[in-house]
Amino acid sequence: MVNNFMNTFAKHLEKLRAAVLEYDADEVNKIVAEALEDNVPPTQLIDEGLLPAIREIGERFERNEVFLPHMVMASEVVDDAMKMIEPHFAQGEERVRGRLVLGTVEGDLHDLGKNVVMMMLKANGFEVIDIGRDVKAATFVERAKELGAQIIAASSLMSTTRPYQREIIEELERAGLKGKIKVIIGGGPCNPEWAKSIGADGYGHDAVEAVAEVKRLLGISD
Repeated sequence: MVNNFMNTFAKHLEKLRAAVLEYDADEVNKIVAEALEDNVPPTQLIDEGLLPAIREIGERFERNEVFLPHMVMASEVVDDAMKMIEPHFAQGEERVRGRLVLGTVEGDLHDLGKNVVMMMLKANGFEVIDIGRDVKAATFVERAKELGAQIIAASSLMSTTRPYQREIIEELERAGLKGKIKVIIGGGPCNPEWAKSIGADGYGHDAVEAVAEVKRLLGISD
């Protein structure tokens, strides 16, 4: 009997991963509904179904095998599935994650990298508030304070705009929030040495590394 349950769970999870990789929203929603009906745990649907698929798409993107439209489609498919799954968590059962404010710094109109990072963070259960591109340092801090965010994630894709990442940290210091709200930076001209020199709490070379850094900053071990 136990083996039958395990086989049923495994089939649902494999079908779910495959449907996400095909960007098939209708099929994903159908599989999620069937899996929940068969008592597949909500956390298992996320951790063993949705997350492996979204990570694979992220890796394909890094290898230039898929492009931004595919990332957007995958994000929408996963968002819809999450909305179906979340009401089925048992009372008191929560995915202990965190809230982030994410944006591209002042003077920088690039948002492709930011959007990829946002998708990966959401897929890993984080609440991400995208405050857009060309965002002033003070706005990062104001929004993080207003929304109770634990982390500010600031992207810069140009060497001329990179100094604005430092301004965010200076704004936090002026507001007495340095250390209370963490800062993670990323983008083409950034590196670990730059992050250390400006007092950032973390640095992500790519979306996968950014997720790992956010987990580290929040003390999440999975």
